Amino acid sequence: MELNIQTNHVNNAVDEMKDSPSGDWDTFKKAYQLNQLSMTNRNEITSLKYLPNLELMPHQQEAVEKVLFHMHGRAILADEVGLGKTIEAGVILKELMTKGLVQKVLILVPSSLIQQWVGEMNQTFFIPARAKHRSYPWEAYDIVISSIDLAKKEPHASQIIEQEYDLLIVDEAHRLKNANTKNYQFVKQIKSTYCLLLTATPIQNKIDEIYHLMQIVRPGLLGDKKIFKEQVKESNYDAVQTLIKQSMVRTKKSDVLDEWATRDISTIKVDFNEEEKEVYHDLEGINTSHSLTNLTLKREFCSSREACYLSMQKQENINNEELMNKIEQLPHHSKALRTIELIQELDEKVIIFTEYKSTQLYLQWLCQQNGISAVPYNGDFRKSKKQWMLQLFKNNAKVLIATDAGAEGLNLQFCRTMIHYDLPWNPMKLEQRIGRIHRFGQKEDVNIYYVVLKNTIDEKILHLLYDKLSVFKGVIGEIDQILSNFGIDNFEDEVSEILDESRSEREAAIKIDNLVSIIQSNQPEEELRDESS
Repeated sequence: MELNIQTNHVNNAVDEMKDSPSGDWDTFKKAYQLNQLSMTNRNEITSLKYLPNLELMPHQQEAVEKVLFHMHGRAILADEVGLGKTIEAGVILKELMTKGLVQKVLILVPSSLIQQWVGEMNQTFFIPARAKHRSYPWEAYDIVISSIDLAKKEPHASQIIEQEYDLLIVDEAHRLKNANTKNYQFVKQIKSTYCLLLTATPIQNKIDEIYHLMQIVRPGLLGDKKIFKEQVKESNYDAVQTLIKQSMVRTKKSDVLDEWATRDISTIKVDFNEEEKEVYHDLEGINTSHSLTNLTLKREFCSSREACYLSMQKQENINNEELMNKIEQLPHHSKALRTIELIQELDEKVIIFTEYKSTQLYLQWLCQQNGISAVPYNGDFRKSKKQWMLQLFKNNAKVLIATDAGAEGLNLQFCRTMIHYDLPWNPMKLEQRIGRIHRFGQKEDVNIYYVVLKNTIDEKILHLLYDKLSVFKGVIGEIDQILSNFGIDNFEDEVSEILDESRSEREAAIKIDNLVSIIQSNQPEEELRDESS
């Protein structure tokens, strides 16, 4: 009887791997290895005995058990931002190593997260992972962590594809959403017995994206792409959900709310001074190119003089020296000055998010002028500089001023206060930002501040959109997917167009209410979207 059960396990695994590009023997070998995981101490995570300082949250324990004992070690870990996907991946890796099923591991992450992953693997899980050094061959590493940007380049890509890994882990795996990209095509070719894809937003724009991710972890499971899309279009949610649940684990923050630090949100409203009000009014009448609207200039001016001035300077068709001189002569920015006051009042570490690098530089300078130690963080920095800035913030500086490059993947729960100096027009971005501090491991309540200029586009967005933010709970990561079904490609672009084309705030409010209603009315299929979003 036991032999029959084992044979059935192998046969089932072979059936799932039929679409594998490997030969028959490779397919059978992989199926047999997957079966070994299913038959080994089926319901027991033995590695936790060797991790006495690690206490899993219930949803993490459940995720690890699902992946190990029901998903053959090949899965998408899709918990919402801050719920500890890295911890789940680390326990799964440790368990596979403890069971003797994994020795050779490739971990691909954004370059800014390499050292974070190295530290987590070594210090939390006692796993001897190393960052890839350019001069060392790939085969010299047992457990190697690299950026996907390095790995996909030659000769690295060919060397990786030649090898057989026991486990492949890809962090921020939504970067693989497009099957036509080099990232996707490279990762799809990597041979691995077990595979974990980590992403908080497995769907960002189209249902195709979850199909492509599933093709990496369980090739062939969703069948033909055309038939899969027809099933979704025909609202055959139960069938699609059942398939996706076989290889994706997704927990939402609302499911574990009682175990979290609370989130306190405050709005601070600021008045422009008279000179700034005059400039803001003048921006209404300036002639702009198609790519640069009056709305954009006003939004930039609400951030800083510098952001607006540099934008105007780059546009050849804008010939308004008088207005540019007015901007140039402004001594300071009212919102920036109030932000400095707020930082001084708080007297603790603070993360500031801005949309513009020029604003970032201005805020850093203003902090220094007021005796506040501040460091910047943006996507232009090399990996080593990003790590340096984060260490300076943790150990020395009071303030980290980040663009949205700092909203992805970073664990900054040693800080509990965040200022949204510029409000993003997409709630998904806001939640990604807040997830840097409101996440697994945060022991204190989190303070979030919006700093908003009165009677400007800042306040308009606050009233039209952020007052309705509760509507978006549960669909973070899914908004664009919902709207794409109605011919709307991008939420942020749609909001921008509404505000730019509306003749009054009342007209804009009605249009945005309609947009919100579309999102709200498409939440009944939450069961599917919880798993496939």
